[in-house]
Amino acid sequence: MKRAGFIAIVGRPNVGKSTLMNAMLGEKIAIVSSKPQTTRNRILGILTEGEDQFIFVDTPGIHKPQNSLGDFMVEAANASMKEADGLVLMVDAGREVTAVEENVIRYLKQSGVPAVLALNKTDLYTPAEIADAIQRYAALHDFAAFVPLSAKNGKQVKDVLAECAKLLPESEWFFPEDMITDQPERQMAAEIIREKILRTLNKEVPHGVAVVIEEFKDEGTLISIRAEIFCEKASHKGIIVGKNGAELKRVGSYAREDLEKLFGTKVYLNLWVKVKENWRDSRAAVGNFGYREEK
Repeated sequence: MKRAGFIAIVGRPNVGKSTLMNAMLGEKIAIVSSKPQTTRNRILGILTEGEDQFIFVDTPGIHKPQNSLGDFMVEAANASMKEADGLVLMVDAGREVTAVEENVIRYLKQSGVPAVLALNKTDLYTPAEIADAIQRYAALHDFAAFVPLSAKNGKQVKDVLAECAKLLPESEWFFPEDMITDQPERQMAAEIIREKILRTLNKEVPHGVAVVIEEFKDEGTLISIRAEIFCEKASHKGIIVGKNGAELKRVGSYAREDLEKLFGTKVYLNLWVKVKENWRDSRAAVGNFGYREEK
């Protein structure tokens, strides 16, 4: 009997949703960084094991939007919840319940969609603190399971997967057995470059960055990529480029390393930095940079 279903991973920014999905897949599909709101688009991670096919939906962190990009991200997260067969509500095991979790729980009660509560970052807290967190959430909703874990360290990740398997409905598979994501190569390349900017720059600049792949040529033994990095201010461009181009070279070096692992061949990466003032406040610009509502 084959089973298949969409499992949305939801929660606040920076609780470890992308790290969890990557760990369950055993592949790096979604970018991760220590900065909140790293994930912007809905990303599918596909895992086929035995008769089961999991389609994990990594969603942007649910937050109070401050601009058009934020509006898009929250809309993407909400839409993913409504299309899911099951949910993983991911929380920081040591943090209090907030309006974000309360709103997700309200949706779960209204919809009847089954959900697993994943209490992440358990390596930072005592067993008593984790037990208290479980009690707090158990009083709010009848979750299908409670799984304490450390996604970063890979602890109890298999337990989350085992509980998600119980949420899968009987169904034919939606994707080929060897497929691990629905992301186009261009999108994956753009996201890897953006991840390196997030990890390299410690200022607020990375949140105002978008990456567009202008050229992607696969010549068999070499992939040539031309990418344009858009930022919101001329001063930000100087920070991204760095003195004598040092910062941009560093971003390019780190990105090329990951891209070569991803594509299994040599990569020539050509990066350019351009200014598009306050693009996050423009719905048209947000759409032009690839952040569009799924139809």
